[in-house]
Amino acid sequence: MLLAGHPDRAIAGRDGPDGGFEVAVVEHLRVKVPAEARQEWIAAEANSWEPWLAQQKGFLDRQLLWDPVTEEGTLLIRWASREQWKAIPPAELDAVQERFEQAARQATGRRQGNPFPLVFEGELLPP
Repeated sequence: MLLAGHPDRAIAGRDGPDGGFEVAVVEHLRVKVPAEARQEWIAAEANSWEPWLAQQKGFLDRQLLWDPVTEEGTLLIRWASREQWKAIPPAELDAVQERFEQAARQATGRRQGNPFPLVFEGELLPP
């Protein structure tokens, strides 16, 4: 977890029983990622969402995981507060999503659409 020295650490939560740090909210997404396009998905994420997220107030870190059985990518994005996450204007999210899809289409050779469509969107809270 990338919380050390993060300016939003003070509002992220409290120290956990294991010495770690509890996060206020985790954005949970799943996208369809075929095995043959896994590296292209990772590259498109790195060139679009990753740098944009790093600039957002309240963003703490994220994990990209891939399930070879379902051929789905799981994204766990940790936010210091739900309010900071939800305060991001939808138009900003749409613009970054468009950059992601353009990068994904270029990498996969697709002409239109999103090569990695959203399968699930939710949020997780600490117990």
